[in-house]
Amino acid sequence: MAVMLMASFAGAMLMRIAPGFSSDDQELNFGLSAQSIQAIRKAESKTSGEIRVLIQRGKLNSDPFVAAQKKFHRLGMHKTRERNAVLIFVAPRVHKFAVIGDEAIHKKCGDQFWQRVVEKMRTHFQNEKFSDALIEAVEEIGEVLASDFPKTREDTNELPDNVIET
Repeated sequence: MAVMLMASFAGAMLMRIAPGFSSDDQELNFGLSAQSIQAIRKAESKTSGEIRVLIQRGKLNSDPFVAAQKKFHRLGMHKTRERNAVLIFVAPRVHKFAVIGDEAIHKKCGDQFWQRVVEKMRTHFQNEKFSDALIEAVEEIGEVLASDFPKTREDTNELPDNVIET
């Protein structure tokens, strides 16, 4: 069952998603980072939006939602020109994940969109289809970003496309 918390943190709309997968850190192999990076680049090729994926492999000393908020800001995701960045945060050791969208993208897509993304990710995690969870989330978020924030000639890639593992 999803637990959803909406909060405003320095202008970002944030979502917390409760536990939803049963893997331990060893099973959650993101050596397929190349696939995730390819999905991010493909999604971002059609939008001014930015998508990042962060895997919190180390010990998590705070609530995953709070950690995701902090990472969103430390990564400068709240500084994008159009405020349309999205962070997918996965903490396998505590079996939690969060999808955080900045204020402009949240305003365009609303709660139902985030709930749909989260439920699909949760199903994939529960079925131990970890790469599917990330790649399909990136693709779906990318489609919404492309629709509401299409790429323009002036657009630049404001944030790196790599998968972050900490």
